[in-house]
Amino acid sequence: MRDRRYIAEHRGGLLSQAHHRSLMRWALNCAEHVVPLMADDLDPRLQHALDIGKRWQAAEEPTGIAQKASAAAHAAARSYEHPVSVAVARSIAQAVATAHFADHSLVAASYALRAVKAAGGSIEDETAWQNGELGDDIRHLVAQSRTQRDNLPS
Repeated sequence: MRDRRYIAEHRGGLLSQAHHRSLMRWALNCAEHVVPLMADDLDPRLQHALDIGKRWQAAEEPTGIAQKASAAAHAAARSYEHPVSVAVARSIAQAVATAHFADHSLVAASYALRAVKAAGGSIEDETAWQNGELGDDIRHLVAQSRTQRDNLPS
């Protein structure tokens, strides 16, 4: 069952359109932050997905277009073999999927952390960076969700 805090108000949830767009901005920032770690060239489908995500966040593209861009980004992810590149591509795909379901923003951030770990970087530093990118409007929501996820049984 989906967390109602991440379901848009127009779908019967608690998430305002402004907060939904803030989650998209944050997810895209998390994904873009790890793009330089890629061991491979950025597939054009991934750049297209980032562009569509930004346009959705600015209310310039419909959700259906973002969903298609996310699916194409997942296809691009399947074309990579290097774990860092796969994680970066998945982060981008999940970030853009935030247009459809806002909780994908958390998954985008999680894949960005996987990319950092696979590249030998500091997850703690990346988490701190991600937290610093959160707007005041969504900081509590994301922090609470991360705490709940981290406290789940293994």
